[in-house]
Amino acid sequence: MTFKYLYISFISLLLLTSTVVVNTLESDATYTLLTTKREFIAGESIALRFAFTGDSEVLLYASNSYGSILLEPVVNDKELKFMLPEVMSNKSGVFNWQLQTTSHPISGHITIQPKSKIEAIESYLGPPSIEAGGTDYTMLVVIPTDDLDNPLADSTSVTIKHQFLTNTYVSDVMTKNGFAYKNISSETKKGRMLISSSCLDLNSKEFDVNVMPAIPTDFKIDSERIHDYADGNQITTFKTSVIKDRYDNIVSDGTFVTFFITNTAGYKSKTSGTTINGMASANMLHPDFEDQWSVKAYVEGMANSDTIVLNYKQAISDFEVAFSEDNRTLTLGPIQSFMSQRVPDGLTIKLSIYKDGMLVHQPIKDTFNGMAEFYLDKDRYPKGVYDVELKTAGIVKSYKTINL
Repeated sequence: MTFKYLYISFISLLLLTSTVVVNTLESDATYTLLTTKREFIAGESIALRFAFTGDSEVLLYASNSYGSILLEPVVNDKELKFMLPEVMSNKSGVFNWQLQTTSHPISGHITIQPKSKIEAIESYLGPPSIEAGGTDYTMLVVIPTDDLDNPLADSTSVTIKHQFLTNTYVSDVMTKNGFAYKNISSETKKGRMLISSSCLDLNSKEFDVNVMPAIPTDFKIDSERIHDYADGNQITTFKTSVIKDRYDNIVSDGTFVTFFITNTAGYKSKTSGTTINGMASANMLHPDFEDQWSVKAYVEGMANSDTIVLNYKQAISDFEVAFSEDNRTLTLGPIQSFMSQRVPDGLTIKLSIYKDGMLVHQPIKDTFNGMAEFYLDKDRYPKGVYDVELKTAGIVKSYKTINL
């Protein structure tokens, strides 16, 4: 047991002595920055040199906008030399460093400036279309760079030009934080704006911006029809006036216009069209009975028209109905229109069949060659007494107590 305790004491004393020696070496180590230059040009070979005494087993922690790295020194005659890799020395900006020691930490930074010669112009523009009137604008952002893709130094002059209609404008802006920008406002007229920039005798490519018409203003509508009879066959065409914005610009092609139609009974229908050269048109089939339409058009949420009133005269004054011998076949026609001509094919005829005051069925047929025919099948309509009602073109004919 005595030998065991003696061995443990010896090992502990040895470790303690080693620790004291190491700490003494570290505490005696000194490091002094020899590099006096604080600004470099991107692409230069950059080295940080330190005079030292003591331990040379140290690392340099370095970081910039590209990332961080630990550098090992080249030791030469009491001097430590740390070479920056190209990936970092080619990047402009602030370069921070710290010598990794436990006794005398030392840190600092250098600045890497971009080259003064321009290599390229990066340009960004948006939005690509704006509204006329001077309240909307597009922004051009310009980033002049050197051949290492570093933005040029702040306060570099950039010339921005834009042309609209017959006017050309030129303005100079200075870069800040690596880029220059300018807001270019619209004018009261629509058209295409051309934009470019230049810096240190290097020109950018051309950009274009569409200056679109502003929100439409109220407009007028009119109608066209070949006659004013309610024949359910011809078409009424609704047209707008030329729709413009408040600056007298014709609205863009494709502007959606909806025509709302209200008839005498208060029922509403609609038709729609899109503008071409500022005008929109839409069609609606004539009613098949005497009616009055109130028509108003809207560019939804933006503008609306005046209201026009259209009257449609009754085209069909009467029609004949013939029953077969067993009353199961009803024949209508020939139905004549306003010039005694047969009505066009497709006029809707509705037959309502009642039994004991209750609606049993309501079949619908369309005319063909001015005629229509209904057959009351025995399986669907067994023997009995029925009331029938025929309705077409706003005319109603009723027949009571029909025996089937």
